[in-house]
Amino acid sequence: MIDIQGEAGNFEVTLNERPRYVDESKCIACGLCAEKCPKKVTDPYNANLIKRKAIYVEYDQAVPLKYAIDPDTCLKLTKDRCGNCEKVCPTGAIDYTMTAKETRLNVGSVVLATGFKPFDPSVFDTYQYTKFPNVVTSLEFERILSASGPTQGHLTRRSKDGEEPKKIAWFQCIGSRDINRCDNGHCSSVCCMYAIKEAVMAKEHNGDDLDCAIFFMDMRTPGKDFEEYYEKSKDRGIRFVRSRVHTINPIPETDDLEVRYVTEDGRIETEVFGMIVLSIGLQAAPETVELAKKLDIELTPSNFAATSAFNPVATSREGIYVCGAFQGPKDIPESIVDASAAAAAAGESIASARNTLTKEAEMVTQLDVGGERPKIGVFVCSCGTNIAGTVDVEAVAEYCKTLPYVEYVGNNLFSCSQDTQDKIAETIKEKGLNRVVVAACTPKTHEGLFQETLLAAGLNKYLFEMTNIRNQDSWVHKDQPEMATEKAKDLIRMSIAKVALFQPLDEAELQVNQTAMVLGGGLAGITTAQSLSRQGYNTHIIERDEKLGGNANRIYRTATGENVAEKLAELIDDVNKDENITVHLNATLEGVEGFVGNFESTIDSNGAETVLKHGVAVMATGAQPYTPTEYCYGTSDRIVTSLEMDEKLKADDPILSTVNSAVFIQCVGSREPERPFCSRVCCTHSIDNALEIKRRNPLANVYILYRDIRTYGEREHLYREAREKGVIFIRYDVEHKPVVAVNGDKVSIKTVDHVLRRDIEIEADLLSLATAVVPYRDEKIAQFFKLPMNDNGFFVERHAKLGPSEFATDGVFLCGMAHYPKPIDEAIGQAKAAASRAITLLARETIHTSGQVAHVNPTLCSSCGICVSVCPYSAPSFMTEGRDAGKAQINPVLCKGCGLCVGSCRSGAIRHRGFDNDQIMSQIFAMTEA
Repeated sequence: MIDIQGEAGNFEVTLNERPRYVDESKCIACGLCAEKCPKKVTDPYNANLIKRKAIYVEYDQAVPLKYAIDPDTCLKLTKDRCGNCEKVCPTGAIDYTMTAKETRLNVGSVVLATGFKPFDPSVFDTYQYTKFPNVVTSLEFERILSASGPTQGHLTRRSKDGEEPKKIAWFQCIGSRDINRCDNGHCSSVCCMYAIKEAVMAKEHNGDDLDCAIFFMDMRTPGKDFEEYYEKSKDRGIRFVRSRVHTINPIPETDDLEVRYVTEDGRIETEVFGMIVLSIGLQAAPETVELAKKLDIELTPSNFAATSAFNPVATSREGIYVCGAFQGPKDIPESIVDASAAAAAAGESIASARNTLTKEAEMVTQLDVGGERPKIGVFVCSCGTNIAGTVDVEAVAEYCKTLPYVEYVGNNLFSCSQDTQDKIAETIKEKGLNRVVVAACTPKTHEGLFQETLLAAGLNKYLFEMTNIRNQDSWVHKDQPEMATEKAKDLIRMSIAKVALFQPLDEAELQVNQTAMVLGGGLAGITTAQSLSRQGYNTHIIERDEKLGGNANRIYRTATGENVAEKLAELIDDVNKDENITVHLNATLEGVEGFVGNFESTIDSNGAETVLKHGVAVMATGAQPYTPTEYCYGTSDRIVTSLEMDEKLKADDPILSTVNSAVFIQCVGSREPERPFCSRVCCTHSIDNALEIKRRNPLANVYILYRDIRTYGEREHLYREAREKGVIFIRYDVEHKPVVAVNGDKVSIKTVDHVLRRDIEIEADLLSLATAVVPYRDEKIAQFFKLPMNDNGFFVERHAKLGPSEFATDGVFLCGMAHYPKPIDEAIGQAKAAASRAITLLARETIHTSGQVAHVNPTLCSSCGICVSVCPYSAPSFMTEGRDAGKAQINPVLCKGCGLCVGSCRSGAIRHRGFDNDQIMSQIFAMTEA
């Protein structure tokens, strides 16, 4: 992007499209050009660990799968020599005369998702990254572990010996939390977790004998399920050493690396490692910083986009939004949430223009193949080397030609690439195929893609079967290529036998009620409702309390200094004035009927019941603070929880004027066996309140007793400020917790100073307990919508990384602390994300169900009711009218195709479309055929 001119709702964006020097419409990705190219250059995709050619495909599954020429290294473009790629290209796709193109777009909103730049550790001479081959960055280590990486996933050293390391060390905070050797004072948020993940994976690759040690300052695992993963990694034998290593010394004879460090008890230790991984941080790229300045977008001290807690995806320039790592360091789930939130925010400002430029896709008339003899097309995928590196795909393809009903067999490099999809559709039409088998990777990720290809060719999408010869064959039998090849033949033969019996299936069409219900009226619920309303949808907020706001009513301010009470009052006032939003206070959900697009919920509000019809539901039910039973809580008004501390600050309680000594104890009720999760917000909250006490009385003695300080992202600046202002941090471990006693108007706290290794006693005027965030565990709501909860009582999202704001139950979405504890900015971001995901349904007038569902033959049904009792989705019911009254029926909208009812039916009355008995048996019989 070169520039953005104009204003919100009417931007003119100037783009510069660099030349590829390859005509995309002609390139067939045959690879001949790269094969003949003499110029080798380092491969950035593989972290420069190996070389690629000057003409290349960025990575194996690039979209589009087309080659490009690197103009900085190509001999033809730099020296007018060579030209081999043009000579060998069979389609004439090479065009050295291409030039850059400038394009102008007129848009209403802009989203910046420019990502981050990994820190370059070569600026640190103490780690000798550029000199020692066995010192690698975490990004390089990721590529080493990857099956598509430079070593095909084999964990070996970078030194000439190429041996498998016996000991590996990870050094944390390289290029993060450091203002002495670099300008990155922020915490990069993701490094602790990816180091643990890499250590676990390294053990999986090279066995449990591999010694893995992680050297760290604070272990920051505040995300959902992260703390549990951290604890389980200890059980796997991964060592955690709390020490900041200064220098790496080489052992020339072996290329091993010697490390000297100081233990927590002050001892100096020396260890030798075969490999050291530098956990590098995230930072804004210089070109992104320049772009932000050009666009007049305000940046933070760490050069990330400045946003507010109450509008976390809006930049300082109206109409321009931000998501991902340019907003601040974050992991994949947070980036996905941000992306959806930015989409919602961008959509709000241009909602009035929705569908004004929409083009209807041309629908291909579906062919009627009923009664035709099966004509099966088999497409075997090489998946680069993922499959072909183990399985002899050419032999498999030849074998498929000998099988019954097979009319065509193709062997594709990447079946999922767009050009191959187009070829498959053309082949189906040309050969008159009426059934298709694709032998490739997992249907979990790619089945929908190939079904769309069938639709484009005029076939019913259910005349398709996908055979997983990657996950279930080449990956698990990588050391047995001959057996893997035979297994691939078996798997495909079984699929062909099954697909030959397939019949076209129909999908029911449903009208979508374009009304939303938001369960919960805290900040997350309010934000979701506002986002839905601004895009034109009627929304109902169901709040259990007598007023909106939830826990935000008790919070003093955000970590960035915003007054929560003022912002909350504005939000509530806006909601009350919004004609699209209806608020139900003192209301509870008493029942739910229906399904996606057509829910009917019974609401009890002040004793009066109403039935609300809505198309989607959003769970924003929040969480509550843990009420402590430890640390003498309840015995003195000098001992308060974090939220009670906030209330005192809001009210300017007179007790604060008498505070000359204050103590904060972290992890009260969190990271315990009963609640093994980290509550995420506590460290920042306590540090902010500690600083507030210092502002009111700079001479006050303030202590924070902690296990790990988890001020992730730019919250690290608060931590540094607190230390500079004189807040004293004392670490304790779970086996030696502080001991509290009440002495009149004073509170005594005994603990062990982790630096002096001595017992100390602090006499405090005020003790603040950072208590856990506890879920409501509302089983009733979970049962109404068939929503799963984890062991801790938080709702379980559809996918931890790719679906963090939605459930597996269609039409139901998730945000806020019902998902997991999070600060205000993250709760509001996820609220907008939930609205964004909900609108993907609400914006459609109709939706279609799956065709692969159970159905009942009423003549065989014995009305035993087992199907009704076993179904987790309430799909079966008894008919009440007609000649089949009393017999079972299946609601295809609610059915998820799990097959429980089919397997439980005593009379064999229930069959599963797409997985019928004869189809399954045909696979079993085919399995025994050789």
